[in-house]
Amino acid sequence: MLAFLLLAVTAVPAAAEPQVSLTSHVSVVRIKAGRSGTPVRSLEEPKLVTPGDRLLFTLDYSNNSGKPADHFVVSDPVPSGVIFAGEESKGAEVSVDSGKSFGPLDTLKVVDADGKRRAARPSDVTHVRWTFARAVAAGERGELRFEAIVK
Repeated sequence: MLAFLLLAVTAVPAAAEPQVSLTSHVSVVRIKAGRSGTPVRSLEEPKLVTPGDRLLFTLDYSNNSGKPADHFVVSDPVPSGVIFAGEESKGAEVSVDSGKSFGPLDTLKVVDADGKRRAARPSDVTHVRWTFARAVAAGERGELRFEAIVK
């Protein structure tokens, strides 16, 4: 069941040799009652997921080289077994055409089966992309994330 959760992440630094390493992982988001009864969000390993479960997809990046990585872009396909749910890291753009074009979801359009154009919905998102406006400094680490709901 979890095979569809594997990520095919693409990172594109300016140089031919990759300078920045990426590690991806998936967690199930659970909401449990805290001590005072207030809801508390926790992350668990996805041992078993069922339709409606919320998943957090995280990409950890690390520039292990001795120089900055310019023009760094990370593109992450949304697995077919889930629906994009937002909560993405700052600076993310999405695609609804298999990664051919990107933008904020509320600016994208799709063509329905009847041939009519309509506003894109979260269920239309196929990829999430982060384009770094600045170089990733030598030794810099960080994470990129988005959430999705299991179909």
